[in-house]
Amino acid sequence: MLKTGVICAVVFLIALLGFAATRPDSFRLQRSVVINAPPDKVFALITDFKQWPTWSPWEKLDPNMARTFSGTERGVGTVYTWDSPSKAGSGRMEIKQAVQPSEVVIQLNFIKPFVSQNTAEFTLQAQASTNATQVTWAMHGPNPYMAKLMQVFISMDTMVGKDFEEGLTNLKRLAETKG
Repeated sequence: MLKTGVICAVVFLIALLGFAATRPDSFRLQRSVVINAPPDKVFALITDFKQWPTWSPWEKLDPNMARTFSGTERGVGTVYTWDSPSKAGSGRMEIKQAVQPSEVVIQLNFIKPFVSQNTAEFTLQAQASTNATQVTWAMHGPNPYMAKLMQVFISMDTMVGKDFEEGLTNLKRLAETKG
């Protein structure tokens, strides 16, 4: 009986590990919102990393985390690093491309609690006949084996998607109320 249980557990583990290996080698997730503000106004909030604490969902994880801003004031070359001993971990973001007022591409490197290198993209589209902007926040990158194994139980979209939704809601609130 014990031998059968151990054999079943080993077979299950092998099947689980094999299934994880079949998952995609990269991931992409995105969320969108319509903001009742012109693209230039929204673009300015995204390309100025000093504004991120007012809308980014991860900033509230540790209000006391160490933040460093370097490079240019905003736009291409702007760099933001953070370090937190708690849930926020540590990492670095750098704006690699900024096409005003329609696109921002950010290189996103996490150091703690796990190492990863991803790309975040913001696409801003003016809405015809209104003063509104559709903002799409996307992130994509490699999907290493350990991430694939984790995603057997919970998807990247489920883990991070709600944070994107919260961030876009905060960005919307800020852009619509800030003068």
